[in-house]
Amino acid sequence: MTENNNSELTMTPTHKKTHEPVLFNEVLANLSLNTNSVVVDATFGRGGHSAAILPQVSALYAFDRDPTAVAHAKNHFSEIKNFTLINRPFSELQVGLSEHAIKGIDGMLMDLGVSSPQLDVAERGFSFRLDGPLDMRMNFEQGMPVSEWLADASHQDIARVIRTFGDESDALAIATEILAVREHTALTRTTQLADIVTSVKAKKFKSHAQRRKEGMKKTIHPATKTFQALRIFINQEMHELETCLEQSLEVLNAGGRLCVISFHSLEDRIVKRFMRDHSRVDPVLAGLPEIPVAMRPKLKIVGKATHATKEEIEKNPRARSAVLRVAERIRDVA
Repeated sequence: MTENNNSELTMTPTHKKTHEPVLFNEVLANLSLNTNSVVVDATFGRGGHSAAILPQVSALYAFDRDPTAVAHAKNHFSEIKNFTLINRPFSELQVGLSEHAIKGIDGMLMDLGVSSPQLDVAERGFSFRLDGPLDMRMNFEQGMPVSEWLADASHQDIARVIRTFGDESDALAIATEILAVREHTALTRTTQLADIVTSVKAKKFKSHAQRRKEGMKKTIHPATKTFQALRIFINQEMHELETCLEQSLEVLNAGGRLCVISFHSLEDRIVKRFMRDHSRVDPVLAGLPEIPVAMRPKLKIVGKATHATKEEIEKNPRARSAVLRVAERIRDVA
C-alpha cells in the first residue's frame, strides 16, 4: 500500500474553479421542503446543494467519505446549527442516521459522480488531463489506489472493468497495452495511463484543434471511459449506490422525496430500475384480490427524468450528462 499524505487536505486546485451544483433549481423544487423537514444530502461534496437547502429545513444531515469534503464542511458549515456532517460513505446511511437517533427523514438527495474540486486537483488522480499519482480513491486514507490494482490485476480483470464500467469498445486492446507497458515500467501517473489509452485509440482520435480545423463534431477525450471505469471500480460506486437506494426505503417517511442525479448510464439504469421496481406491484402478484402489505409499492415516481438546460450546460459543461430522477415514499416505514 502507498503511504497517505495528509497534506492533501490543503491541496490547491490546478485550475481555480468553483464547484457548481447541477440541476440546482430542479432539485430544490422536487425535494418539496418545509421548515419541519429533516433532509439528507448523501453526497455533500462542497455543499452547494446543502447551502441552499439548509435555510428551508429543520435539520440537514450530510454524508461524505472524502477527507477534503469533510475539511470543507468543518471550515464552512460548522457554525450552522441545523447542519450535521456524517463522515461515512452513503452506503452506511442507516448506521450514520441511527448514531444521531434519526429514524425517519423527509427528503434525500444523491448527486453522484466526481465533483469539480476532485477533478481539478491533480494529486487526486481523477483527471487524465492533469499529471498526478494514479489514485482515484474518494477517500485517499482508505483502500487501494488504481496504480496498485493495475500492477497485479489480470488481463481479463482489467478488460472486464474497463468494458463493464466504461462501456469501452477497445477494452481488450487497452488491457493488452497496459500489461505490455507494466512489464518494464511501473504505472504510477495519470498521464502514463492516458497516453496508453490514447495510443490504442489513436486512429479514432484527433486533437481538438484538428477537429475544429476540419469542422468535426467535438468528441470526448479517448481516455475518458477508461478513467471513469477505473474510478467507479476502485470506489465500488455501483455497490455503494445500490446499497444506499435500498436503505432509503427504510428511512424515508411517507411523502418523503428521493432525488438522484446521475452522470453515467450505468448509474442511471440502476436508479431507474430501482424506482420502477418499487413503484409497481410484482406482475406475479397482480392477479391477487389483495396484495400483501409487504409487497405493495413503496414508491411513486414523480414526473419524468430531467436533464440540464442548454443554458446550464453552456455555463457548466459537466452538467451535459446529468439526469435527475425523483420518487416519493408512499408507505410509512415499518
